Amino acid sequence: MTPLPASPIPDLTTIEISSEHEDLLQRFFEANPGYYTDYYGEQPRPDEAAHEIHDALPEGWAFTKKWLIGYLDVSGELIGFANIVSDLISPRVWHTGFFVIATSRHGRGLGHTLYENLEQWMVANGAAWLRLGVVAGNARAERFWFSHGFLETRIRENTPYRKLTQTMRVLYKSLAGGTLEEYRALVPRDRPDA
Repeated sequence: MTPLPASPIPDLTTIEISSEHEDLLQRFFEANPGYYTDYYGEQPRPDEAAHEIHDALPEGWAFTKKWLIGYLDVSGELIGFANIVSDLISPRVWHTGFFVIATSRHGRGLGHTLYENLEQWMVANGAAWLRLGVVAGNARAERFWFSHGFLETRIRENTPYRKLTQTMRVLYKSLAGGTLEEYRALVPRDRPDA
């Protein structure tokens, strides 16, 4: 397994986020609060990075590894962050829990370049399926993920997230020509009737 995806951008360095990067990640979250305000209805909490680094996945969820991947600029600050889980629920199903690019870098294609690189890295490390959730009505995020070939597998309504109750669109992508029915057999929680 390749330890980390190499950065496709010459002036960015890829790092694996760990406990020693907690302050760095917290600064990034606070400087780029849009995800939190859209998703949770509030600014990032003072311990947001600590939770991101240390919190476990839900009990009973099988997985191989939770990857916390950061992209550093030449000044040593984060300009992008991804939380990716390998082999979630079933082997070869990889989940993107978080993918955020610094607001100051929006509109330049950086998110697309970094995500395409991440996807190639996931495939090289055995991913056959990808999954993620996006807030229904977040047009920018929906456009981004659909442009990368993701399709809807189900809707989760009335999902509480701190100050907000959200309708979530669960998306999937086949990387090896599999069908929606095959995906839902691997990840039963993503069936519409689950």
